[in-house]
Amino acid sequence: MKTRVIRPLAAALISASLCLQPPLARAGIISTPDVASRSQAQADRAKLEAFLDRASVKQRLEALGVASMMAKERVAALSDTEVHALAERIDSAPAGGNLSSSDMTVILLIAIVVLLVIIAV
Repeated sequence: MKTRVIRPLAAALISASLCLQPPLARAGIISTPDVASRSQAQADRAKLEAFLDRASVKQRLEALGVASMMAKERVAALSDTEVHALAERIDSAPAGGNLSSSDMTVILLIAIVVLLVIIAV
C-alpha cells in the first residue's frame, strides 16, 4: 500500500521540480560597438589617470586648490562621454609645455569642471 502512494507522489514531485527549475544560464549577443566603446572608455580613463599623475599637473591642480587624490576620484566618477572628451583635449594639447592662452583656458575650464563636480557632490 505504501509503494502505491509513494511512487505517484515521487513522480509528481520530480516532475514539478523539473518544470519549476529556473534557467541556469542566459546568453545574449553583444554588439561590436558595445565592446569597442568599453575598451575605448578604459583606454581614455587610463590616459586621464596618467595625465593626472604628471608632476606639473599635480602642481597646477594644487595651486588651484584641488588635491590630486580628489581629482582622481572625480575623474573616476565622470561618465564615459566626459572622459572621452577630456582625453581628446589631452591629445590635442601641444607637447613640450608650450601652452597658448587658448590651451590654458581649456585647462582652466577642465579644472573648473572638476571643482564644480567636487562641490556638487
